[in-house]
Amino acid sequence: MNDRLKAPAGAASQTHRFVFLTLPNYTMIALASAVDALRMANRVTRRDVYHWSLATLDGQPASASNGLSMAPTVALDQIGPADIVFVVGGVQVERAVTPGLLAALRRLAQRRVPLGALCTGGYALAKAGLLDKYKAVIHWENMSSLREEFPRVEFSDQLFAIDRDRYTCTGGVAPLDLMLHIIKEHLGRDIVPLISEQFILDRIRNDQDRQHIPLQARVGLFHENLIEAAALMEANIEEPLSLDEIAALVGVSRRQIERLFKRYVGQVPTKYYLDMRLRRSRELLLQTAMSIMEIAVACGFQSPPHFSKCYRNLFGHTPSAERQGSRAQAFASRSAALA
Repeated sequence: MNDRLKAPAGAASQTHRFVFLTLPNYTMIALASAVDALRMANRVTRRDVYHWSLATLDGQPASASNGLSMAPTVALDQIGPADIVFVVGGVQVERAVTPGLLAALRRLAQRRVPLGALCTGGYALAKAGLLDKYKAVIHWENMSSLREEFPRVEFSDQLFAIDRDRYTCTGGVAPLDLMLHIIKEHLGRDIVPLISEQFILDRIRNDQDRQHIPLQARVGLFHENLIEAAALMEANIEEPLSLDEIAALVGVSRRQIERLFKRYVGQVPTKYYLDMRLRRSRELLLQTAMSIMEIAVACGFQSPPHFSKCYRNLFGHTPSAERQGSRAQAFASRSAALA
């Protein structure tokens, strides 16, 4: 073991036990990022500060979205005392949230067990009514639809949020950031840099970092005007801004905005904005029960025919055909599961 991995003087000696309730098709990278942060905290401190276990409702290992399963897994009603129970979600989370799961989560809340969620696991907590009047985070792809479905939840675009006894986080490697924050609270700030060095992290992110900044990964951090323009577009979906308004807010000319988009994005800004609104409409179409008229209005289209034409131009079919196809696929999947 590296001699540098020494526990700072005065580090807390309390043992913390976390349970990760894995739903079918959960995202493995989210689970692994969280668990490995705890493992490394134990290694750095040379003590078993953290214990963790995986759980499902029936105790059988859940299959992750990549087709792999992790063991050992225990039944949720056999987990014993837990400091936090995290619900780990992934793709098609709506199908994984059953009445039995909701009842089990409500029983945990009644026992005052702190609850958390990774990736789309927040959907289960919201569906159970356990995030009402809480600040919460969920993966950015699901954000717009869940804001419509659960108006009593204060959804944020942060990487993670801690509000009283609720710990919610987006997916990917963001659970690592959440765990580093929790570890710092438990063991002190000196531990976290040691863990970060082991994981070769170049920056420790906090709860003020946004989980999704339009175009940043695509064009890098140095094109601030371009990123700001895209962020303004994303923040104004229902009532789209004109290109002149965007340019004025960014503080550059309209022609400069057009040059930046053409050079670094390969699209004129108006087409990029339109496609952004259409992708948002597709999320609402597939993830909510909103009518096509309501979706059109929510995404800044003045009439359903215009919305339908633009949607077909981008996706190859109309919104109604998209929804019908999604419902047929869901019915076929349920029928196959029952066969």
